[in-house]
Parts: sequence; structure tokens; C-alpha cells
Amino acid sequence: MQLNLQITGSGAPLIIIHGLFGTLQNWNAQTKALAEHFTVYAVDLRNHGRSPHTETNSYQEMADDIIELMDQQGLNSAHILGHSMGGKVAMQLAMNNPERVDKLIIVDIAPVQYPNHHSDVFAGLNAVDLENLSSRREADQQLSQHIPELAVRQFLLTNLYRNDAKQFAWRMNIPTLEACYDEISKAPTGPAFDKPVLFIKGENSDYITPAYRDQILSLFPQADYRMIQGSGHWPHAEKAAIFTKLVLHYLMK
Repeated sequence: MQLNLQITGSGAPLIIIHGLFGTLQNWNAQTKALAEHFTVYAVDLRNHGRSPHTETNSYQEMADDIIELMDQQGLNSAHILGHSMGGKVAMQLAMNNPERVDKLIIVDIAPVQYPNHHSDVFAGLNAVDLENLSSRREADQQLSQHIPELAVRQFLLTNLYRNDAKQFAWRMNIPTLEACYDEISKAPTGPAFDKPVLFIKGENSDYITPAYRDQILSLFPQADYRMIQGSGHWPHAEKAAIFTKLVLHYLMK
């Protein structure tokens, strides 16, 4: 696996792993800020961004992809930061390979199985008539029939591009992501990671709730926890300065 990778900055290595439907570009602002203190490795996971498409998309595979990337880059260990699905990848990596992780940061996700709450997103993505699409605005109009939230549509549309034939296409591998959604919903599995972990929650997000406390502590007994007020599921974008400050305080203390 040859993941698409962007390397910036200097210092100790920090790997940033995006969430479902995301790309490394979603983290550009954080990458720039954190690169003032670290060598930041922002990656596109398989079936996302400019990384290869495959027919499978399990957490074991995605965690192994990151380990392979670390081997390719000569990194014996690194700080790992993962958001949402990328947070589960980071958890799986840490449980499989604790010696490869210096400090671990998990953003707005818990090690639990979630119910399917992306059916409208897949319906919207599949409804976009790529062959006859004339503009991004038209794509947004088609998405809006299934996805009323403007911010969600704008996020998804960052994946829309024109291919070599000048036709609109999605960078993400929608058929595989939809077929593997049950896998994506699952919790990471493995032995407990008995090293410090920081969980960052968006105040208005329900991805981390008190009901998940026991499951978090059973797998991450040294977990610490911070909440960013006034933010939802994307605290790194919604409250960027506060998020950066939290991350730097944790990694540099």
C-alpha cells in the first residue's frame, strides 16, 4: 500500500489521520500550525483522497497501512492523531503496535460500534449524476435532496474533481465504503493500550457520551479527556485555535 502523503515541518514525527469521506486536505490549517513544532505526516487513508482504491476497508488493514507508511518513512515511532474513523484507525494501530506510538490523540470518536447514520450521505452521493454534471453548484443541488446540512455537503464536495477526461468524479471509493460500512461502524479490537491517551470531544457532538466511559477505559485505562465548547464533530475546524492549543499542550508537556 502506497498511501498518499504530505510531509511538512520539522521535529518529532506526528501522523494525522482523517475521518470517513475526508482527506488530508481537510487538515491543512492544523497541519500548518502543528508543523511549526513537529514533522507532520498527513495521510489519505485507502479508498480516500489520492490513495489507492481497494475492495476492502477494515480497521486492521488501515492500521497496517499506517505501519507500512511508517516503515517506508523510517519512523520507529510517532505521535498519532486520528479523527472519527481515523481515530478508530489510530486506536487499532495503538492496540496492535503500542511500541510504535509515542503519544495518542483521539478526536471525537469512541471505541464502540455505532449504528448506521450515514445512509442519507450514501444516498446523496449516489444520486449525483456525474456523467451529466455541469458544475459543483449542480452537484450541491442534487446532494441537497438527501443532505439538508450545508456544512456536510460542502465537506463532501471537497472530494469532487475533474478526471483526465474532464468529467466530474469522486476521489473516494464510494462503492467500497458503502459495501464495507458495517466494518467501518465496528469498534477496534485488541489488547488494552496501557499508555497515555487524550480523547478530545466536541461539546455538541454525540460521538462520545458518558455511556461509553467503561468501554473507553477498558481499552485505554490511562485515557484523559478534554471537551471543546461550542464545537461539534469537527472541533479541529470549528474551534481551530483552541484545538491546536490542546494538542500542543498534550504533545509537548
